Amino acid sequence: MVGSSVVSPSSSRRQRLRTSLIASTLLAGGCAWDGPMSTLVARSDMAHDVLSLYGLITWIAAGIGVLVFAVLGYVLLRFRDRPGAPLPPQTPGRPWLEIAWTIGPALVLLIIAVPTLQVIFRTQSLAKPRDALEVVVRGYQWWWEFSYPALGVVTANELHLPAGRRVVFELEGPDVIHSFWVPKLGGKRDVVPGRGNRITMTPDTPNEFWGQCAEFCGTSHANMGLRVVVDSAADFDRWIAAQRAPASEPDGEAAAGKAIFAGHACVGCHTVRGVSGGRLGPDLTHFGTRRTLAAGLFPNTAERVTAWVRDAPALKPGVKMPPFAFTDDQARALAAYLASLK
Repeated sequence: MVGSSVVSPSSSRRQRLRTSLIASTLLAGGCAWDGPMSTLVARSDMAHDVLSLYGLITWIAAGIGVLVFAVLGYVLLRFRDRPGAPLPPQTPGRPWLEIAWTIGPALVLLIIAVPTLQVIFRTQSLAKPRDALEVVVRGYQWWWEFSYPALGVVTANELHLPAGRRVVFELEGPDVIHSFWVPKLGGKRDVVPGRGNRITMTPDTPNEFWGQCAEFCGTSHANMGLRVVVDSAADFDRWIAAQRAPASEPDGEAAAGKAIFAGHACVGCHTVRGVSGGRLGPDLTHFGTRRTLAAGLFPNTAERVTAWVRDAPALKPGVKMPPFAFTDDQARALAAYLASLK
């Protein structure tokens, strides 16, 4: 027939093979063992406890699965229908078998229950360990505030912790329910208005870890990330000293940006110690030291900050910071000032 085309069987097979290879590649690409949000790499005592428990349950489940499939395969082969074979004898019941499959699952549950209860008691304790570092975590729509009451430090979206030291997170919810979760450190505990929750852990490896709000909390829930930087003891002490210092005094373009900041609505929402005392948005006193912008959504670069101060809702849906009619020069000066806050 004119205009028609015929696909050969070999071409169809090649197409199916290519599709299968692409699908397998995409599937394998989503199975990174040590990805940024992997729960399979533990970097705190709490995460080690939880991962060990999951490992035990996984191996028990895998063993049961192998046993069930082995017995099923034997039964299918041993008692398959054969031509001319007589009807097999009908057995009304096997009491010993019924007892076994009642006691067996109970023993499995008991084996799982004992270590589960041990992990629960270790990770859910209400007692605050002595000499632990206290960090108050507040979840807002859609960013995180971290304060260190004993050290006089307040920061946002990027949390610094010392490796090898016990840390107590006191979780508070000023607006709606959030959930604080850093997969490699453990946790995932709700931040509930009117109710205090607590997480206690000891991070063991200096590194940077990704976290995320794990409870749907509104329009930008998916954009409510955080970063946890676990430092050595010496690096953590240096970071604390830098955070306790007053905001840097700018010059040049940054000085012009400071005047813009002080003369606009920025001061009503943000704190820059010595300049403003707003409490509706993140503390910006040392904004220039942070690696990310908008609760981990973007890298903290001059271009991103410039775009952010002009029209934040265009970059992060639902954000409560309104757009401003800054000129290009004003936006760049304001970004330069924020970058100078180190």
